[in-house]
Amino acid sequence: MYYAKSPLDLSFAYEIQDLLRKNTQLFFEKRVPQKSPMFSQGQPILDQIRKEDKLLSYPYESIKPFLQMLHEAANDPDVISIKMTLYRMARQSKVVEYLIEAAENGKEVFVLVELKARFDEENNIEWSQRLEDAGCRLIYGLDHIKVHSKLCQITYMSEEGIRYVTQIGTGNYNEKTSKLYTDLSLMTADQAIGEEAAEVFHKLCLAQTVEHTNHLLVAPNCLQNKLIDKIDAEIAKVQDGNAGYIGVKMNSLTDKKLIDKLIEASMAGVQIDLIVRGICCLIPEVEGYTDNIQVISIVGRYLEHSRIYIFGKGEDSEVYIASADFMTRNTTKRVEVATPVYSPELKERILESFNLMLRDNVKASVLKSDGNYYHRDGGDIQLNSQEYFYADAYRKASFRKEKI
Repeated sequence: MYYAKSPLDLSFAYEIQDLLRKNTQLFFEKRVPQKSPMFSQGQPILDQIRKEDKLLSYPYESIKPFLQMLHEAANDPDVISIKMTLYRMARQSKVVEYLIEAAENGKEVFVLVELKARFDEENNIEWSQRLEDAGCRLIYGLDHIKVHSKLCQITYMSEEGIRYVTQIGTGNYNEKTSKLYTDLSLMTADQAIGEEAAEVFHKLCLAQTVEHTNHLLVAPNCLQNKLIDKIDAEIAKVQDGNAGYIGVKMNSLTDKKLIDKLIEASMAGVQIDLIVRGICCLIPEVEGYTDNIQVISIVGRYLEHSRIYIFGKGEDSEVYIASADFMTRNTTKRVEVATPVYSPELKERILESFNLMLRDNVKASVLKSDGNYYHRDGGDIQLNSQEYFYADAYRKASFRKEKI
């Protein structure tokens, strides 16, 4: 064994990388995020969002429409302000460049930068300095709580008065991770959602947190309790002789209050499907307790990062996308935002994706009552949900080119 006090020179690793590239069998087939069929070429992104809600699904669809939205807002004379929460930024960040452009064009730019973003502290500090130099108004997180929400709002003046275009997502505003993590990004001109998002930013400016909402679920004060209320509503459906259903996709499940409530729902007869990539402190399929709970974990080429909450089935179902896992640190110790998906088309799209992931039998493992994960036997029909979504994105992009 050799010891040295000087820093280790790892430049040789780049030579190994170049040598490995010659062995193509060691690498995945190249995948490129595709253009979303929801957006029309040649038309302003902001105008398209005002007409109807839009949803991007990373990494299968490109983040470019969101970046274009920021670029348009930076140069739109009707835009008054742009507000964002930034958690992890790319080293070469178009997001920050467009915020700087907006400030230089006289827009009010408010950015909350979370300096406590683990492993990205130095990068966040560097970008923060550039934003400040450009005239952006910055807040460096809150003293007592971490801001983990993925929230962006464009405020503009219209003939009807002040209006909003709001983006709420499950992942960071990071061009690099948008190609590696599975995330969802909702862009909406819904005025009610916009007003509540504006209140979130207003409270953050005062180093406070939102106490009440009617549409958004906002931690730390009105997310966990509202989730419990929605689980109770599904229990009530079963007690009234109807079917109750809960579906949740998240990174980890550790919040004891929510776990206890899910167990109570299972015992009442509510059917529960959980897609939990990482830590899961709930044991499913325990007779008399969690018989009605199924837990799967999908670990594939891309990091499963999107959070989806589903309550009920059919036309009356409620669908949310969120930044928060069912972990105590998320539900009670961070600022997190979950947004309802009101568009029937987008809601159906999310439900179809969730149900397809439940059928994954290539990259999914099933958690059993003994606490162990087992690979699902899919028989002759193999379904890798991530590969399916990418193939679908390529197919839709190809079909769009043929139409053009």
